Amino acid sequence: MAQHGGFAAFRHRDFTAFYFGRTFNALAGQMIDVAIGWTVYKLTGSAFALGLVGLCVFLPNILFALPAGQVADMFPRKYTMIACTTLSTTAAAGLFLAALTGTIAVPLLYALIVVFGIARAFSGAASQALIPSLVPKEHIANAIALASSAYQTATIAGPAIGGLLYAFGPEVVFGATAGCYALALCAYTLLTRRQLANRPEKLSFAYMTAGIHFIFSKPIILGAITLDLFAVLLGGATALLPIFAADIFLVDPFGLGLLRSAPAVGAFVTSLLLAHMPLQRRVGLRLVQVVALFGMATVGFGLSTNFYLALGFLFVLGASDMISVFIRSSLIQIDTPDEMRGRVAAVNGVFVGASNELGAFESGMLAALTGPVPAVVLGGVGTILVALMCARAFPALYRRDTLA
Repeated sequence: MAQHGGFAAFRHRDFTAFYFGRTFNALAGQMIDVAIGWTVYKLTGSAFALGLVGLCVFLPNILFALPAGQVADMFPRKYTMIACTTLSTTAAAGLFLAALTGTIAVPLLYALIVVFGIARAFSGAASQALIPSLVPKEHIANAIALASSAYQTATIAGPAIGGLLYAFGPEVVFGATAGCYALALCAYTLLTRRQLANRPEKLSFAYMTAGIHFIFSKPIILGAITLDLFAVLLGGATALLPIFAADIFLVDPFGLGLLRSAPAVGAFVTSLLLAHMPLQRRVGLRLVQVVALFGMATVGFGLSTNFYLALGFLFVLGASDMISVFIRSSLIQIDTPDEMRGRVAAVNGVFVGASNELGAFESGMLAALTGPVPAVVLGGVGTILVALMCARAFPALYRRDTLA
């Protein structure tokens, strides 16, 4: 086994527990996203209503970003993840009971989406900040690649399983989701409690906002976050997949699950390649290139009228996005001191992670005005332009050679 590649991170017990917890947590999240998206569109038939789903997840991310980062740097990250997963398990159980009793409604769905959003805001900051402390420094890049593969494994299986289970009734998929969250909770309890360095004796606004100041003082980190932010914001084709599945490709919920899984298949294959053959040189240039490729794949998907051709474009979209995520995450984790990782991860979650939900809202609004195909194509073109502009605006990032 290679020292820095392959499955080196699995030598460490805590990373293994984290890996399985992340897998089940992500699996539950993907299943719930497919089920809620299909249910909302089935009840409303509205692209606007689908856009509001993304907005309901985005708002908790931006409202709780600074508190989430502060919690991640002040309290044991293990317990933060346990609390958030418990909240998600409870919310999924609520959806299961509502579906089982026939009382499920759009307002209830939106309310519970907000609950999931709050849990994701706090757990996202804690989990991202935790990864580097689970392995030695020489295995951090390998741990990031493997943790990404855990997420992508769930993203492949989750939508397909969710779509398949939905055929037996929404209560089946919501019940299975609650079970997956419970398994993630069990895995997180196995983590070792870690003391945090430089924990402040009292709270302050300066401590809470230190992550923002740190990011803006580092042009490479700021450039990587900005590039990914606008790329995801403009290239939010996945938010409109229920419309493409139902109205363009004329497929059932299982077909929607395959569409949702295709980007994850590309990302999963790429994450395994990165774990065994990590990028060595010219990482800044590669970041710009893969974001432009992401935009091209988005345009290709938007123009597709064949279901299988669309799956191919989504595969390329996921593969390029995985490389982008790997480079950005590695740069942030390696260049940030441990005592600030929670606050930096929380801000990164707003600028990048939450941009998925805001991008979903933007795509839904644009699709309501122009139709789904023009919305996706325009978003892909915008992503290509953003890649070119960021290469000029952040020359330090563009010239970055190695991850470390």
